[in-house]
Amino acid sequence: MRTLSVVRAVALAAMMSSLCVVTPAMAAVTVAVSPTQVSLPANGTQQFTATVSGSSDQNVTWLVNGVPGGAPSLGSISASGLYTAPAGAPASFTATVTAQAEAAPLVTSAASVAVAASTYSGAVYYVATTGSDSASGSATAPWRTIQHAMSTVPAGATVEVAGGMYNELVTITHSGSATAGYITLVSAPGQTATLDGTGLGVPQGQQGLITLQNASYVRVIGLQLQNYTSNSSSLVPLGIYITGSGDHIEIRNNHIHNIVTTVQTSSGDAFGLAVYGTATTPISDLIIDGNELDHLTTGYSESLTVNGNVQNWQVTNNRVHDNDNIGIVAIGFEGTAPTTSLDQARNGWIAGNTVYNITSTNNPAYNNQPGADGIYVDGGTHITIEWNNVKAADLGIELASEHSGHDTSYVTVRNNLVLYSNVTGISIGGYASTVGGTDHCTIVNNTLFENDALQSGSGEFQIQYHASNNLFANNILYANSQGLLINSFVVSSTPPVSLEDDLFYTSDGVSAANWLWNNKTYTSLIAFQKASQSESNGLLADPLFRSTTTPDLQLSAGSPAINQGLNLGLAAEGAYDYAGSPRTTSSGLIDRGAYQN
Repeated sequence: MRTLSVVRAVALAAMMSSLCVVTPAMAAVTVAVSPTQVSLPANGTQQFTATVSGSSDQNVTWLVNGVPGGAPSLGSISASGLYTAPAGAPASFTATVTAQAEAAPLVTSAASVAVAASTYSGAVYYVATTGSDSASGSATAPWRTIQHAMSTVPAGATVEVAGGMYNELVTITHSGSATAGYITLVSAPGQTATLDGTGLGVPQGQQGLITLQNASYVRVIGLQLQNYTSNSSSLVPLGIYITGSGDHIEIRNNHIHNIVTTVQTSSGDAFGLAVYGTATTPISDLIIDGNELDHLTTGYSESLTVNGNVQNWQVTNNRVHDNDNIGIVAIGFEGTAPTTSLDQARNGWIAGNTVYNITSTNNPAYNNQPGADGIYVDGGTHITIEWNNVKAADLGIELASEHSGHDTSYVTVRNNLVLYSNVTGISIGGYASTVGGTDHCTIVNNTLFENDALQSGSGEFQIQYHASNNLFANNILYANSQGLLINSFVVSSTPPVSLEDDLFYTSDGVSAANWLWNNKTYTSLIAFQKASQSESNGLLADPLFRSTTTPDLQLSAGSPAINQGLNLGLAAEGAYDYAGSPRTTSSGLIDRGAYQN
């Protein structure tokens, strides 16, 4: 173990005193969680307590499976330690609840929670293209339309839709319940029900092929939604639209494609899947998992959006690709919610998504210029972004705010792969001095590979306007032949970000490497370290990826990234690397980059 690691952690803590995640573990500090082992039914709750010894600071960060605050499919935990199990887990599982001492982030204590699977078992009703809405809805006498079924069935019911084409709009306005269970809309086993929007208008001005309005305990699973088009700037088509308020909503394993606006200006909008929390009661306990969204023509809008008063949500294991604007976005401060204090997507988990070929270079609303993010947080807060593979977006991952006086804040970006972006790999700070920025965000253990494919001069990691109190550490940056690794072009007397323990290299070797800091270019790591007063343990060396042609960005034996990361604690690093391996070794050492060797 490197003897300097604690010394460097102390130095970093002094420089970034407002970021509790970088305070080192002190030997005298301990934390104990009680109880240490419990069993809970679906939706069950358990109050945990944490006792910190050896410090006057009794505060802890609560995590579930390494995710601060947990997530709907893992179970959520409040700041006071109240854990709530998932309501609809398809199978029993064990969750790990951890308390991390804020005074010493390397000190943790954990409890095991056995969570039971959901036991809901309501009636099943059927829809088929050969059915009739005057029938009973049984297997032998199915209904004809999905809308009739969803307007008719009680809480806890399942609607199975036979394979075939359904040319209709479906609006869901009534709910399941915690006692009766979810209302579930699902394709029949082994079949695919397709909602096709060909020839349908947008009667409510902004409407999905499926719209959930103030609905709770609803699931939509395994449908195909396609071919919904608008030719008007005042009519916005969506694949799935969730609006108002509501809780315990699951959107799983659907395929959404060819949702289109033909308006070729910034006033044209379409969405693949959008969640708009527009009420004083939030949309919460939201799971968007395993969906595919592709070949969308969204104009000035996005592929998958979480916007406004939405809390405790996850966007996981989705495949988002070949779209003409932003892939996944969490938004705040657009006036979506009725009050500013609620108008912010928060407490979210964006994990395990594959995002590729996201570009506005063929989008007239953006004058065919590259500006589409793979993953974007625009004014959101307290969000964890991990295990995503973002390839060939215009900007890989961006944390910023488009609204003056507001920031994206307390977002952790960790253990992601970002490669072949057209403009930049990761970007923080607002795009102009007149908009908002990025505050208290942590970007650790990511691997960035040959981004800025258009050689725009944006580089691997771009720092723009109004960035403050941010941390960038343990990342591997492998630039293309232009060699630009860090691009901080805004002149500021206050460092916008603390950079530590990163590994730098370029496709043309060390000689091509360059850094921009305070709008001045440096061509040696030593000069950059001196100018930025950072990267005291930064390294300019070949990371020895397994392959740079495939590419395979795991580390070969002998890589200088192995065991050379700075351990920042579970809340910052996460429990697992990109491949699902434990993030730290038994001795507490970690690697730089997205993979743990």
